[in-house]
Amino acid sequence: MDYQEVVERLKAMSRPEAVAGMARFGITPQKIYGVSIPDLRRMAKEIGTDRELAARLWQDETRETRILASMVDDPRQVTEEQMDAWALEFDYWEICDQVCSNLFGRTELAYKKCFDWSKAKEEFVKRAGFVLMARLAVTEKEAPDAKFALFMSLIKDGAIDERNYVKKAVNWALRQIGKRNYSLNKLALETAQEIAEMPQASARWIARDAIRELESEKVQEKVQPASFRVILSPNGEVQDIKPYK
Repeated sequence: MDYQEVVERLKAMSRPEAVAGMARFGITPQKIYGVSIPDLRRMAKEIGTDRELAARLWQDETRETRILASMVDDPRQVTEEQMDAWALEFDYWEICDQVCSNLFGRTELAYKKCFDWSKAKEEFVKRAGFVLMARLAVTEKEAPDAKFALFMSLIKDGAIDERNYVKKAVNWALRQIGKRNYSLNKLALETAQEIAEMPQASARWIARDAIRELESEKVQEKVQPASFRVILSPNGEVQDIKPYK
């Protein structure tokens, strides 16, 4: 599928009635067809990986073409220059989150950009740094705790930013890290308690919301270390070790 075919398909799938609803949720690009994310994902699956097409789609500056670009680009070939250039063009929360989740979070540079972008001045570049932290906390199952522990100082620094889309991303990152396991849950709760002592309203909101979820029965049940029972044979030898249900 080439660029022109993509655009024609998007026009055919256009849903003008959905645009007003998206705007109510802060999805406010200047050019938009109103196509749903599931429909874009199906289209991206049909296209496959196409880095050249991704570059052309990004240049179009339409909501759907840019989200598709993030879905069909090749994360193995994405450069730091491209990441920085695209991030500077983020101008609403959805494009920031989609590009970070679909593409940037799958690159080798993802951890580095968490540090770089979380210190940025631009609202949506800064948001991107924390969105990447949240994304990595969910997808990087085998990553050591130490990688996420390093994010806590960035989260504390970001908690004083009063801008709505930044503070929500800071909160998201803290909660997702705290849901990984018991050790990170304790660390996230300690960090949240420190943030709660800060004078900024944004910090107090981040802390309250994170503590509420991270201390919830559902999360605590998930992160608690497993208990095991030892099954012995009639002659007293260890026969099996099973986790308690």
